[in-house]
Amino acid sequence: MIILAVESSCDETAVSVSRDGRTILSDEVLSQADLHAVYGGVVPEIASRKHIESVAALAEMAVKKAGISRSEINAVAATYAPGLIGAVLVGLSFAKGAAYALGVPLIAVHHMRGHIAANYVAFPELEPPFIALVVSGGHSFIADVTGYTEMRIMGTTRDDAAGECFDKCARVLGLPYPGGAAMDKLSQGGNDKKYLLPRANVAGNRLDMSFSGLKTAVINLVHNAEQKGEEIDRPGLAASFAAAVSDELISRTMDAAAQAGRDRICVCGGVAANSRVRKDLADACRKNGYTLFAPPLKLCGDNAAMIACQAYYEYLAGNTAELDVNGFANMEI
Repeated sequence: MIILAVESSCDETAVSVSRDGRTILSDEVLSQADLHAVYGGVVPEIASRKHIESVAALAEMAVKKAGISRSEINAVAATYAPGLIGAVLVGLSFAKGAAYALGVPLIAVHHMRGHIAANYVAFPELEPPFIALVVSGGHSFIADVTGYTEMRIMGTTRDDAAGECFDKCARVLGLPYPGGAAMDKLSQGGNDKKYLLPRANVAGNRLDMSFSGLKTAVINLVHNAEQKGEEIDRPGLAASFAAAVSDELISRTMDAAAQAGRDRICVCGGVAANSRVRKDLADACRKNGYTLFAPPLKLCGDNAAMIACQAYYEYLAGNTAELDVNGFANMEI
């Protein structure tokens, strides 16, 4: 089954062609990072307009690189939630038009299910059940994945996402957007014990997380130092911050695996590209006897290959969409 998939939930326009979900025939991504860097973050209106300018040509390129004709496409998929609503609607509307013109089914894919599916693309042997740590710019949660389209949230952030905190702390340190990669680079060689930063414990659910206090602590530390004319050890602060985020994520993931009785753990989303998180998670899995699946960096960020993969399993489960399906800024997985 050949699926054409579109991803446009934030600031990457992406189109992919897959065969039976896991065989990626083409995967095109057009980043808008340079457009938004001057603003220090994503401007939704600019993102939407750029998606409109790019999506059709990118789809043509993806089909050409896949070495197929339009008549060979069996279904069209797109992210329909969650994300910047204007951006989501661009990709979804294009997919609707393509599905109608080709006379094939439309498959609406939840963006975070797509991130989990990035591991299926990277690891052909991987099958549910497993624990998934999903950490991105807008989401941070731990899920027990019991099937390709069945999953249960075990713990989630009560406020900010880990990726958002990386971006906000990068900005206060004067680093360029996107902040996650810049923070990771700055932290290399830094003393991760230079600054004592808070780790949250959330009442009611040990697996829930909170990052707003950590973000505030870093911002206040930098501002107070500036007001006093003191110099900040920037690599040390970046390393200390990464250690604090990693501590919250990894300890809860290990607890979730023990609670659910799983011995396989997947990590996905933009923050899964962070070197400290990847190292700490690998170390913890070795210590506890778990098998870790961590996709290559190119599959951690937003891409359409993951949407195409998840779309295949949604189709097998009978989850196709009508052409009047709406897009949503927020939606539980």
